[in-house]
Amino acid sequence: MTAQPARPERSGPETASVMDVSPFKPSLVKAVFRDVTPMHVSRSAAWAAASVTRTVLTEIIDGARRAAAEEARRKLIPGDLLSAIDRNVELEVGSKWYDHSPTFRGLTGVLYDAEGVVVPSRRRSGSRRPSAVVGAHRFEAGVRKLLRSQGATAVPAMVRDLDGIASVFLTDLARDAAMVVREGGVRRFGTVTLAMSGEPAPPPLLKDPLLALSTRRGDGRTIGGDDVLAATTMQLFGGNLRQRALTEARAATQNTSAG
Repeated sequence: MTAQPARPERSGPETASVMDVSPFKPSLVKAVFRDVTPMHVSRSAAWAAASVTRTVLTEIIDGARRAAAEEARRKLIPGDLLSAIDRNVELEVGSKWYDHSPTFRGLTGVLYDAEGVVVPSRRRSGSRRPSAVVGAHRFEAGVRKLLRSQGATAVPAMVRDLDGIASVFLTDLARDAAMVVREGGVRRFGTVTLAMSGEPAPPPLLKDPLLALSTRRGDGRTIGGDDVLAATTMQLFGGNLRQRALTEARAATQNTSAG
C-alpha cells in the first residue's frame, strides 16, 4: 500500500490552488461588501478578499492548535484563541468583535463613561442594515470548513468567535477598499516594527510597492483586486502575516478577470 503524504501544517504560497480550498465564497464576500458600499465589486476583488480572510483565520487557528497541543487537547476552546493572540500580536484583528464576545471580556475590561459610570454591554439592535456582528453567522460554514482543512475541531463558543472575527475583519477590509477607491489610492497606512531590546531594528518593509501606493488605476465605481490588496496593508501591520496574506491573495486572483 502506498503511504499517503502528510498534510502540511500550514497552507501558504506553495499551495497548489488557493481558490480550490477557499472556504469563503465570492458570493458571500460580495454580500459583505454590499453592506458597506454601493460600489461594484470585481471578481478579482472578491477572490482577493476571500483569500486574505482565509489566511488570517488559518493563522489564528494554527496558533490556537499549538496552544491546545501544549495541554494535550485536540478540540479548540476560546482560551486557545486568547493564547494565540497573546503570543502573536499580528493576530489581533477584527477587534470590534471583542466587545460582543464573552471570550474577550477580560481583555477589553469594564467600560466607564466620562463621569465614571459603568457603560452597559452593547446589545444587538434591530437595525435594518445588518452590521458585521449581526451577520457573523454567515461565516459558520466557512469557518467549519477551514477547521476541517486544518485537521481541527472546536467547541461552539470557539466557532462563534472565529465567525465574528472573520465577519468584522472582512467588513473592515471592505470599508478600507472602498476608501482606497474614493480617495484614488492609499492616503494613510502605518507600520509597526517589533524588535527586542538591545537588538538592531529590522529594515522597513518598503520593498512592497503597495506601501508606497499613492494613486490607483481604474474608475471610481469599481473595487478591484489591487484595491483589496491596498486595504490589506492598512488592516494588517508590517509582518509575516501581511506578507503571506498579500502573496496568497495575488495567487488567488491570477486566474480571475476583473469583471
